[in-house]
Amino acid sequence: MALYAIGDLHLSIMREKTAFLFRRKHYELYKPMDVFDPVWRNHVDRIERIWKRRIRLEDTVMITGDHSWCKNLEEGEKDFEFIQALPGRKILLRGNHDMFWDVGKTDRLNQRFKGSLSFLQNNFFSYEDYALVGTKGICFEGKDSWEHFVKIRDREEERLRSSFEKASQEGYRKFIMFLHYPPTSIGEQESCFTRMAAEYGAEQVIYSHCHGQKRYYDSFHGEVEGIEYRLVSSDFLKFQPLRLL
Repeated sequence: MALYAIGDLHLSIMREKTAFLFRRKHYELYKPMDVFDPVWRNHVDRIERIWKRRIRLEDTVMITGDHSWCKNLEEGEKDFEFIQALPGRKILLRGNHDMFWDVGKTDRLNQRFKGSLSFLQNNFFSYEDYALVGTKGICFEGKDSWEHFVKIRDREEERLRSSFEKASQEGYRKFIMFLHYPPTSIGEQESCFTRMAAEYGAEQVIYSHCHGQKRYYDSFHGEVEGIEYRLVSSDFLKFQPLRLL
């Protein structure tokens, strides 16, 4: 039994196509990702092939946001069927593009997909003697005003603390912390998210969102003040889920 992570699947599956010659599925996309970077060419097939080769039924995989381009669950039906069909226990974190996910209705998502998918928001999940905690997070990218950024940052800080506190109240003392956004804005040496990781003694901080060679190193990699920081954007990982434990 192992713990893995990967982020930014960016699915947009309309329907399956079956190529009988090769005896495998192909997927028709309504938002192909390779318009952004050739590395994304046939990424859905690659995710499925690599995942099935690497992940066992008893493994746990944290998917750190940007699961689907859909605006609602009905539009993303095929995307969630795809994720559900992959081996392992899947825990999903909210990303900035996950428009289907209303934070106030996370409990409904957990009920609707009970037994196949779990959704991490204002709660926590366990893996052996670890608590898996997290929230979407935020970093300043210059797209909104500083005032708007601070408002979102403070809200995400509260949500992350709620996740830590609920796990702590259940007796957990070992934590792995997950974010969608990187834990710091470009040029920052600390943030409310890194400080909270240190406060609760998180062993690892896992994040995604950063795409392309120019963005991969926007934030921390490796050990920083005793905490291991790891980027798991799917293109950075070449679509191979990263083993954490």
